[in-house]
Amino acid sequence: MDKIAVTGATGQLGSRVARLLAEREVPQRLIVRDAGRAPSLPGAEVAQASYEQGFREALSGVSTLFLVSGHEGLHRMAEHRAAVRAAAEAGVDRVVYTSFMGAAPLASFTFAREHMETERLIADAGLRLTSLRSTLYADVAPHFVGADGVLRGPAGRGRIAWVARTDIARLAAEVLLDDAHAGQVYDVSGPEAIDFDETARALSAVAGREITYHAETEAEARASRAGAEEWEIDGWVGSYLGVATGEMSVTSHTIEFVTGRRPWTFPEFLQAEPEAWRHLAP
Repeated sequence: MDKIAVTGATGQLGSRVARLLAEREVPQRLIVRDAGRAPSLPGAEVAQASYEQGFREALSGVSTLFLVSGHEGLHRMAEHRAAVRAAAEAGVDRVVYTSFMGAAPLASFTFAREHMETERLIADAGLRLTSLRSTLYADVAPHFVGADGVLRGPAGRGRIAWVARTDIARLAAEVLLDDAHAGQVYDVSGPEAIDFDETARALSAVAGREITYHAETEAEARASRAGAEEWEIDGWVGSYLGVATGEMSVTSHTIEFVTGRRPWTFPEFLQAEPEAWRHLAP
């Protein structure tokens, strides 16, 4: 079996993918910034590198790369360009990339624009792309709630099909193992789209306290983030605007179709992974 490289193996998504591959005895190389933090998995090699340093060498002998997008920030595209260039130079054949739903040059969510650009970089480099365009992680929704129990943002009455990292990892593992997914761009979501009022009610039910949603205007949202850098404000506000416009309301059957199992709804996720919301409990 050809070797698979997994980036982000010390993170929440990459570590899940690496464990699933290890369970299936797949030869893999975990590429991490700090080898001391890499998970110890049977059959897994560890290479220490970043997207901008040592990445080409870390990909030696690798045919398929699971490329987890870099941290949101001013320098992410520079990191992505370096990673894609290194993958092409190392002879990687296929890249499975963690993109974002609605990735497009004029997406409301500014970082979705970067995902579109990264997809193009991969294709232009002659690498076969499998793009996993996921909606917002269900895992992060509880962290949108303020200390006062209010979830604020300019999402209006828009709906979002929250998707759990656990379900994305199941999908990614299957896609990495089947070359038939090369050249595909997949929308990746949970099975139902709910609005932020429904999101707040689901969080209230598990946390045992009242959590509500306040639909801010864009001006209110920007004012509430005053003091942060402009790119950060644009990204934070844009994530909510993408919900308001319907760009994140798509419900896709991708996870169930590929894995044979339906992904969790948002309430099911909260029941299955209480550590995600435990900080909200009184």
